[in-house]
Amino acid sequence: MSELPSRFTADSTYSGSEAQFHLTELFYSRTDERGIIKAGNTVFQRIAGYEWDEMLGAPHKIIRHPDMPKAAFELVWNRIKAGKPTGAYVKNRCKNGRYYWVFALIAPVEGGFISTRLKPASPLKDSVEQIYKAILKREQEDGLKPAASAEELLKAVKDAGFNSYDAFQSHALATEAEARAQQLGRQLNPLQRRFHDMARAIAQVHAETTEMTEAFKAIRTVPMNMRIIASRLESAGGPISAISVNYSQMLEEMSTWVDTFVDGEACVFARIRDAILKGQFLGFATAFEDEMIDIFEQEMTTTPDAYPQGVEPSKEVLACTEMRGHFMKETADSLGAVEAEAKRFARSVLDMKRYVTGLSSTRMMCKIESATLNNSGTALAGIVEQLDECQDEIEARLARVVELNSVIQGNTAMLRSLL
Repeated sequence: MSELPSRFTADSTYSGSEAQFHLTELFYSRTDERGIIKAGNTVFQRIAGYEWDEMLGAPHKIIRHPDMPKAAFELVWNRIKAGKPTGAYVKNRCKNGRYYWVFALIAPVEGGFISTRLKPASPLKDSVEQIYKAILKREQEDGLKPAASAEELLKAVKDAGFNSYDAFQSHALATEAEARAQQLGRQLNPLQRRFHDMARAIAQVHAETTEMTEAFKAIRTVPMNMRIIASRLESAGGPISAISVNYSQMLEEMSTWVDTFVDGEACVFARIRDAILKGQFLGFATAFEDEMIDIFEQEMTTTPDAYPQGVEPSKEVLACTEMRGHFMKETADSLGAVEAEAKRFARSVLDMKRYVTGLSSTRMMCKIESATLNNSGTALAGIVEQLDECQDEIEARLARVVELNSVIQGNTAMLRSLL
């Protein structure tokens, strides 16, 4: 990577101290396809500390902080070149050596990219900072190349509990927006709130189905135990042996359900989760473009001379409006996917309910056989007790999943009226 000219090298006067700005302030910049700054807003210019004539036409990396791993920029650059709007935490450096953190929302537009950035307000930034530090250390000590380093960053994101970077950026943007609104005494707008509720619901679905699957696994040994009991009872064990065969068939069907519903990135759960998280990210991104448009329009009225020749706020309003329109269209598309997957989701849950009903029949037959065997049925009674416990948990969690899917479907209906 080529070095920056000396005029862009940060001095050490205030090195290590943080540049302060308010939560209400948003940064904005627009670059060409090579990352050369073509426009910015007054907040960006003021905090970065460069004069307009120094900033315009300069590479955006003039504000790059040495604490940032190459992994972050490699990941962001690859995504936006592929046409994917991307959110990322970034530590930047001012001309005077101070630093500041932002959550940057970067997206491609005709001829380049625009970035709207807000001040982080949640503890999530601190967690990401630790990940960056660990990856930067590997880059410096192990000579990790940008591509390999970006893979390490993706691995760290998954280790933190996110199935993909898309899931992380959706969670991060929503978390920052909610924390920012709370600290400013504001409310999330209806679109943000609906998507946030759906994202929470689908996260809870994951928790419920994970526990339900564990309960299901706990009774996988029941057929074998039944066969052992039947072999000990000789001729009296015939009915128990037949019950074990039926039970094995039900467990096989339930295993298939688990595979199609919760396992793998193409399962029913994954499709609805990904559609919700994409919609949430785009919905929150739309709100920040709205806010950026309002800021530009207000400045055009109150401080019309704040920008130098060559930077026209009205042109940037058009760029933000174009991006907002793109976000809204993609949000509507994601909502359509959520609606379709929610119906598929409901059908899958009905299938599971039928399997649970089958378990109830098996449990009842076991109870009957246990009663007829008197003292010889003690072991079978233990199986019945195990079935009671596991089935009660499965039914309770399945009922909760049904409720959560209703929350998702209800919010999709309300969102339709907002788009």
